[in-house]
Amino acid sequence: MPENSLLVDGEWRPGAAEFEVVDPATLEPVGRVTDGNAQDAMAALDAACAAFDSWRAVTAEERGGYLRRAAAEIRARVDALAALLTSENGKPLGEARGELLGSARMLEWSAEEARRAGGRVLPPGPNGPGMVLKAPVGPALAISPWNFPASMLVRKIGLALAAGSPLIVKPAEQTPLIATELVRILHETGLPAGVLQSITTSRPAEVAGALLADPRLRKVSFTGSTEVGLGLLRGTGAHLRRTSLELGGHSPAIVFADADLAAAAAGVVTAKFFNAGQSCIAINRLYVHRSVHDELLGLIDEKVAALRVGHGAAEGTSIGPLIDQAGLDKVERHVADAVAGGAVVRTGGRRWTDLKGAFYEPTVLTGADDGMLISREETFGPVLPVYSFDTADEAVTRANATDYGLAAYLFGQELRTLWTAMDRLHFGVIGVNDPAPVRPELPFGGMRDSGQEREGGAEGIEAFLETKAIAIKL
Repeated sequence: MPENSLLVDGEWRPGAAEFEVVDPATLEPVGRVTDGNAQDAMAALDAACAAFDSWRAVTAEERGGYLRRAAAEIRARVDALAALLTSENGKPLGEARGELLGSARMLEWSAEEARRAGGRVLPPGPNGPGMVLKAPVGPALAISPWNFPASMLVRKIGLALAAGSPLIVKPAEQTPLIATELVRILHETGLPAGVLQSITTSRPAEVAGALLADPRLRKVSFTGSTEVGLGLLRGTGAHLRRTSLELGGHSPAIVFADADLAAAAAGVVTAKFFNAGQSCIAINRLYVHRSVHDELLGLIDEKVAALRVGHGAAEGTSIGPLIDQAGLDKVERHVADAVAGGAVVRTGGRRWTDLKGAFYEPTVLTGADDGMLISREETFGPVLPVYSFDTADEAVTRANATDYGLAAYLFGQELRTLWTAMDRLHFGVIGVNDPAPVRPELPFGGMRDSGQEREGGAEGIEAFLETKAIAIKL
C-alpha cells in the first residue's frame, strides 16, 4: 500500500495520524492508512469546487475514456486486488474476485451512460418550442460500506464522474485498503486534479459532518445502515442537497409449490450465505409452501452442510468471518431469541472457533414465528429462518410486513402467480428464480426505510444530474 492514502487536489498527502487495518479472520494487522480529518475534507471540497466547471466541460466520450481505462486495469490486476480485498474484509477469494470484475463492468456501463445522459426537445407549443436539459449536480460525497468495499465504491465513482460531477469518497474505516488501491487506479488514468479525491478516516462523523455543513457540497450518495442514513438526511442543516440512500434490508424469499426445488435450494443458499450473509440483499426470511416445505429443507440442509468455514484466502472456503465482534453478538442474540421462542436449529447454531475472528456457522432455523427478532430485524449474518405458508396471498402479505423494501426473491414457474407477486411486493429489487439480481444495467435501490434514488441502470446517472426545463418564446 502507498504510504499516504489521502488523495486531495491530485496529490497523495500525509496526515497527522494513521490507523490500523486488521484481517477479520485472524485479528492480525494487514496495513495502516492515513487518518484524515475535517481539515483534509474541506481541502478536498475546495479542490472539487475548483475542478467542477472544467470537468463538466469535458466531453462525455473523454470522461468515459478514463473509466474504461480503469476498468481494463482492474481486470488486469484482479487476482492481486482480490487478495487485498479478502485480507481486510474476510470474504472468500472467489467472491472478492467476482466483486472486482463486477466493478470493472460497472465502470464500463457508466462510461456508456455518460454518452446517453442527454435531454430532449419537445414539440412546439402555442408560444414556441421547449427543451429539457441535463446538468451535473456538482461536487459530491460518496460514503461506501465495508461489506462490498469495491463494487459499492466503484458504482458511485463511475456514475458521478460520468455525469460530470467531481467526487470525494469516504471509504469504510474497516476496509480502506482496497478502496485506496481502486482510487489509485482511477487517478493514474490521468484524471484532472480535484475530480476524484479520497479521505480515509477512523472518524467518519467528523469528516462527513464538516462536509455536510458546507452548502457547496451538492450531493451525497450513502450506502450503509438505515439509522446512519436517516441521520445524514437530518444533518443537512439549512440547505437542501440531493441525497441518495441505499440502506438496510430484510429480504424475503417465497418458494411456491410449483418451484424447481433443486434450483430453488441452490438459489436460496447462494442468496443467503454469500459474504457470510453480510449483504443488504441477503435473504432474511424464507417462506416455503407447506406442501414442499420438508422436501426443500432437506435439499437446503445438504447444501448448507457442504459450506466450508475458514479464512477467505484458504482454498475451498465458502464462509468467511463476520466483520467484527458486534456483528457476531447480533447474530448470537437473534438465534438465542428464536430458540427461546420455540425455533429449532437444524444446522449450525454456534460460533466457529478454529480462528480468532468473529466466525459463525452457517445456520438454518425452522419453527420461527413473525414476532421474533430475526423476523423483524436485519441479522446481517449466516442464519436462515424458514417459515411455511398455505396461500400466495398469505406469503406476499407476510413478506411485505416490514419497514424495509430493498430486495425480495420468488421461486416458481406459473407466470400468473409470479406476476401477481411481483406487482404486490413492495421492494425495489426482485429476483425471480435468480439469486443474484444485481447487474450494471439494472437500477439498484430500495423503497421505504431501505432508501431513495437508484444506482445502476439508465436511472443511475440521474442521481448525479439536475434537470432544467427551457421554454422558448419565438
